[in-house]
Amino acid sequence: MATDKYKIFNDSVHGHITMHPLLVQIIDTPEFQRLRNIKQLGGGYFVFPGASHNRFEHSIGVAHLAGKLVQSLRAQGNDITEKDELCVQIAGLCHDLGHGPFSHLFEVFMKKVKPELKWKHEKESVKMFEQLITKNIGKNNKTIKKIMEDDHNLEKHDIKFIKELIYSGERLNSAEDTKETETEKRDKQRRKDNPYLYEIVANERTGIDVDKMDYFSRDCLHLGMKSNFSHERYVMFARVSTNAEGEKQICMRDKEALNMYELFHVRYLLHHNAYQHRVTVAVEMMIVDALAEAEKDFEVVGRKISDDVNTPETYLKLTDNILQEIKGSSENAKEIINRIEKRDLYSFVDSRIFKPKELKVLNDPKQQMENVKEKVESWLKCIQKPNLSETDFRVRLIKIDYGKEGENPIDSLRFYRKDEKDKGVKLLDYMVSYIKPEVFHEIKVMLFCTKKLVPGLSMDDIEKFWGEMKNTNEQPDSKKPKLQEDN
Repeated sequence: MATDKYKIFNDSVHGHITMHPLLVQIIDTPEFQRLRNIKQLGGGYFVFPGASHNRFEHSIGVAHLAGKLVQSLRAQGNDITEKDELCVQIAGLCHDLGHGPFSHLFEVFMKKVKPELKWKHEKESVKMFEQLITKNIGKNNKTIKKIMEDDHNLEKHDIKFIKELIYSGERLNSAEDTKETETEKRDKQRRKDNPYLYEIVANERTGIDVDKMDYFSRDCLHLGMKSNFSHERYVMFARVSTNAEGEKQICMRDKEALNMYELFHVRYLLHHNAYQHRVTVAVEMMIVDALAEAEKDFEVVGRKISDDVNTPETYLKLTDNILQEIKGSSENAKEIINRIEKRDLYSFVDSRIFKPKELKVLNDPKQQMENVKEKVESWLKCIQKPNLSETDFRVRLIKIDYGKEGENPIDSLRFYRKDEKDKGVKLLDYMVSYIKPEVFHEIKVMLFCTKKLVPGLSMDDIEKFWGEMKNTNEQPDSKKPKLQEDN
């Protein structure tokens, strides 16, 4: 296709980037333009004035990095077709179409009001992608899907591949083989022959993917933080090699090991300093409470907020603007939103960081919220404050890790050496450094009071709360063994 049909975007992170004309047509749809009105950091914009960036520009950045990485891998001689490259870029562009108002905050709201749905934005992204390609008319009076088929030779199985890249659950919904053409059966071998293509946009194996690389860089830029991880070096040194199990995966040059640790260190710092900032958490809890109150009597096109997720046409209308829309819908919702605007936020009482095994409330994760409620009630009885009730407090449990809970994600990554580029191996400590993390997850517990001023709580009272939350019979963790090379 002629290069003059491509479009150049000037991005704040990546500079001037070139977008494929099909990607441009996807961008110019209501489903994608909706992302302009969804803040990347949810309630973080209420705390950090520079954090005004949206899912819109992040998605374009992910498509750009996905293209750069797949082009680099393709140039090394891997069996990657032009269609593969285009599909990966489309998945990068559309991976966040399903985010609700205030990004991940909407998932917290859905878990609170409709826990039985087990709602995920990734699954919603697939639904929005289906609507985008079937309902929108592009050039020559064709739908986006028809343009994909006629102008770019993307077939049914290619579109299925894009959905699988967006949401791994789609891999379980394959069509029956008897209904597939021979070409579809052959191309379906991507998953077996080129599994590394599934590690570019959303990497379930290691957690190292271009989605994280873009939002880490973008968030640090807009938060005024420094990121020492270089995604440019990652793209340069990434290579498809074969691991000890005989599987092809994206591997990294051995000398880049510390750069990979820096990726997860940046993630950790962003959570501690920004994503879980105590004022950010207070604002986000209030937004969730306001949405929950509005759920009682506010409707979008005749439906409750939580019901809008069932229909892409109505979900299209859900953006951050919803706070202003519900402001007059109920007195309780209005009161909470007014408090946010006047900076009359929930009061921060205290916070502690625990090992997961130290917390009683995590003994039964399915009953976590009920366990927290019981601990607060027990605490209030202990400190004998008749003027306070369980509803006056909010407890936030925040899991902070390197992306794979208690595991070291670098253990899942394989490295190649300069003289053995096709062999991916695990690195021993002496090949990397002895000065590196040994613990990879923790739980931050934050206690808030819904009243503006915390009424009459002494330090002794607060210590009793932590005593209620903490296990007293936890066993110390045994020392973690050193990494070993694959056999």
